[in-house]
Amino acid sequence: MIRNIEADSFWCMSKLLDGIQDNYTFAQPGIQNKVKALEELVSRIDEDIHGHFKKYEVEYLQFAFRWMNNLLMRELPLRCTIRLWDTYQVEPTEGFSHFHLYVCAAFLIEWRKEILSMVDFQGLLMLLQNLPTIHWGNEEVGLLLAEAYRLKYMFADAPNHYKR
Repeated sequence: MIRNIEADSFWCMSKLLDGIQDNYTFAQPGIQNKVKALEELVSRIDEDIHGHFKKYEVEYLQFAFRWMNNLLMRELPLRCTIRLWDTYQVEPTEGFSHFHLYVCAAFLIEWRKEILSMVDFQGLLMLLQNLPTIHWGNEEVGLLLAEAYRLKYMFADAPNHYKR
């Protein structure tokens, strides 16, 4: 079993990087496209959040770039990141590149009440860049993933449905 660690590690890292290598090339087109897709998806699933961002001139790139670049690693405790990434690994269709979009949308829905209670640009950005997830555990991540799956099954097979 121990002898396979190197091969297993290589396979896991290769699977992770296969779907997200565009995130880390010149001009980061993968991240740019994912942030735009998140904006389009949120505009369809929660017009209130989307309108709130527009009202206070919060651009999705200002907070979601980090979410896409670090795959929510800076937003969640390590135990939650491991659980989240484990789910990404077993997703049949590119969890890191595709399912992550729905997780980010679910993340916004999770914090809907707090987002809508913020009444200025600075407050919104501070919230979105420092979400209070320090005490999150398996239950919260499980609920987040359940919401992400719901969104995926509503929109993934109809990609034009969330494009304006």
